[in-house]
Amino acid sequence: MSKRDYYEVLGITRNVSEQELKSAYRQMALKFHPDRNPDNGEAEEKFKEAAEAYSVLSDPQKRAVYDQYGHAGLSRVSSSGFDPNAFADFSDILGDFFGFGDLFGGAGGRRRTRAQRGDDLRYDLELSFEDAVRGLAVDIQIPRQEVCHRCLGKGAEPGDLSTCSACRGRGEVIYQQGFLSIRRTCAQCGGAGQVARKACPQCRGQGYTTSPDKLKVSIPAGVDNGTRLRLSAKGQAGANGGPPGDLYVFIKVEEHPIFERRDKDLHCTIPVNVAQAALGVQIEVPTLDGSQPLKIPEGTQTGATFRLRHQGVPDVDGHGRGDLFVHVQVTVPPKLTREQRKLFEQLKETLPAENQPSERGLFEKVKDYFM
Repeated sequence: MSKRDYYEVLGITRNVSEQELKSAYRQMALKFHPDRNPDNGEAEEKFKEAAEAYSVLSDPQKRAVYDQYGHAGLSRVSSSGFDPNAFADFSDILGDFFGFGDLFGGAGGRRRTRAQRGDDLRYDLELSFEDAVRGLAVDIQIPRQEVCHRCLGKGAEPGDLSTCSACRGRGEVIYQQGFLSIRRTCAQCGGAGQVARKACPQCRGQGYTTSPDKLKVSIPAGVDNGTRLRLSAKGQAGANGGPPGDLYVFIKVEEHPIFERRDKDLHCTIPVNVAQAALGVQIEVPTLDGSQPLKIPEGTQTGATFRLRHQGVPDVDGHGRGDLFVHVQVTVPPKLTREQRKLFEQLKETLPAENQPSERGLFEKVKDYFM
């Protein structure tokens, strides 16, 4: 059976660049690799075909011979068009997807054990409104994994490790797939190259222990719902001597019965009666630092807003403080005494005419609005 054109196999043109060649081969290898197509003979053949094409076209001398003489020319150069030595960078092409190390015996038997960073942890902390505004230091307790002090993370009694029988201490096992020799991390020892004959009694062979860890966390003033604080290196311990992860503290703030927070500003609604709004009055306004006097001028209407500077929430980064906005709500008594009613009737007679719109005047305004 005659061989297909190598450029056709990889789906590229003859003037393809080196980078484009590598990219085309990578796509073919990932698509037809035996690990992704188990028990698929056709896919394995296409994988071999693509590998052979790349081994020739990635070699400048062989590519030149092939471009001039085709497959017949290659037979004069070597007994086979496929050269395993051309795959020195094969792990760079597929390593991110399959975890391959050395292929075709190119780099010897190095162990695949690598230090791994520990997992990050999350802790949800609920604060009162006042504590979130003012800030505080709080003690929290989290369950955290730590390297076992007895076995130093090895999972075995000290001095009781033996060479892994599956990989013979290499930390890797080699699988032969056609002409490919593929190295993978040993499943029996996890790449360590050693196994425990007797598990460490303190960690039960896990290499780490779980225990509650008490930490003091400083909560800055001005935190709000959803604020995330990062405590570096306070997460789970890393494997094989790797660094620990981080701890993230997520803040949830309780609602306040009086104040509503909007960014750094606070808002509150203060009721005043009709007489106070009409005549003006000085009232005491609650703030986070105690009450403060506020003058309500005469003729104040419902919805009027007054601003108290620097009575809001501190900026979490320390850049100033927000303001307090006081919204006035004029209240009408639901029920009047006889004396109060008499006074209101007298007031009604003295009010300016513009405050007593006739029914026709109101109708005309509505009519003009919809015209």
